[in-house]
Amino acid sequence: MGDPGKSRRAYKGPRHPWEGWRIEAERPIKKDYGLKNKKEIWKAKSELKRITSQVKSLIREKNKGSQQALREEKQLLDRLVRYGLVSTGIELADVLSLELNDILNRRLQTLVYRKSTALTPKQSRQFIVHGHISIKGNKVCVPSYLVSKEEEDLISFNSNSTISSEEHPERVKRLKAQEAAKNKAKIEKTEAKIEGELTEEELKRIEAEVGEVVAE
Repeated sequence: MGDPGKSRRAYKGPRHPWEGWRIEAERPIKKDYGLKNKKEIWKAKSELKRITSQVKSLIREKNKGSQQALREEKQLLDRLVRYGLVSTGIELADVLSLELNDILNRRLQTLVYRKSTALTPKQSRQFIVHGHISIKGNKVCVPSYLVSKEEEDLISFNSNSTISSEEHPERVKRLKAQEAAKNKAKIEKTEAKIEGELTEEELKRIEAEVGEVVAE
């Protein structure tokens, strides 16, 4: 059984540490999600593999007519729905279509960034590790924490954190960035509308008139 006091690795790493194709594939994932290292990718892959292995085992047992498999199927699907990994009413076999991004998208670090609480994924990680983020009023310092659908809307700044103040420089910076993004979206929408209403000849005429004014 081993020493119960000895911690065991919660993931399985790659078979070979220097696989070029894998290193290149993992590099953009690490960057996009602001991960500390590639071990976090391997942990997510291990969790995905654990889920798919359980699904395959349940499918085999169901084909044998096992009632226990039916109960475990319901428990598994309820858990996956609770964490937002699958939608309600999905079939067990459809769970096999889950991908690595589905797991990474449910991490607290990812959700803090996508809720615009942080400006970048790396800043999101910094906020969490330094104890600035809470769920249901409870401080959570683990970036890889899987957030349930129920908890997703309860993510906020820790009330004891200095960043909880709207006047904090990082909060002001975030609000300015959000306002700039909104203005950019409005401009792009207006330009797209104008382009849709004007014919190609009218656009060329306007561009020519602008060019004449600039030349003067």
